[in-house]
Amino acid sequence: MATGQGATTTARDYYNSEDADLFYAQVWGGEDIHIGLYRNPDESIFDASRRTVEHMASLPRHPGPQTRVLDMGSGYGGAARYLATEFGCRVTALNLSEVENARHRAKNRQAGMEQLIEVIDGSFEDVPAEDATFDLVWSQDAIRHSGQRTTVLEEVERVLKKGGEFVFTDPMQADDCLKGMLQPILDRIHLESLGSPGFYRRETARLGLSEVVFEAMTHQLTTHYSRVLQETERHEKELNDQISSDYLARMRKGLGHWVEGGHQGHLVWGIFHFHKD
Repeated sequence: MATGQGATTTARDYYNSEDADLFYAQVWGGEDIHIGLYRNPDESIFDASRRTVEHMASLPRHPGPQTRVLDMGSGYGGAARYLATEFGCRVTALNLSEVENARHRAKNRQAGMEQLIEVIDGSFEDVPAEDATFDLVWSQDAIRHSGQRTTVLEEVERVLKKGGEFVFTDPMQADDCLKGMLQPILDRIHLESLGSPGFYRRETARLGLSEVVFEAMTHQLTTHYSRVLQETERHEKELNDQISSDYLARMRKGLGHWVEGGHQGHLVWGIFHFHKD
């Protein structure tokens, strides 16, 4: 299993692969490549994923042109462009995949967002920013990839201004999940464990971050991965012309494990909101 820097390298290599880039761009929604909030189980991945961004953006107090945002694990930059477009926020988008970042920068150029969004190649285990730089730290389903989650949270606290806010989502293991129950998922992402709600609460409290709310919505995780699996199977013929059959087979199997883990109660997903006192 990968830990520490090894986990970061594993994630970077995966998201830099041509297969992964094409899959996330074409199947996952192409803009917000994160878990969606679905009004019905047949809704488009794109629309549901955008709804997650919109809902998360409603949680911080009064975002605006004065707000400096750090987006940790920014993917193709959908959230960064939303925050910049809707509120005029200045966003630093930190992401470890150079391939995703190239797509992100191209999308920013097309949208005329280059003055408000800075895309940085790097890891959120070592944020390239001074202490107390940001008013808001934002992350969607990315911290799970770290083998040093405690370090990530320490970096969040370090770069947040006093009075700043931390809003994030992450697929988590349930607090009462027994060892081995998630092994197929952990093997797939090359990690020894996932974070849990209890872990995030303990570590943020230790760091002086106060919990504002946790909106638990694990059913959205199972719906999302089910939708991605459905779309993968529905477009399999076209995808096979561009993406390796081995990648698609592993993806289908992996998606099934996430759905099963959610249905069995071993996984938790939701939106955390913290405030730095």
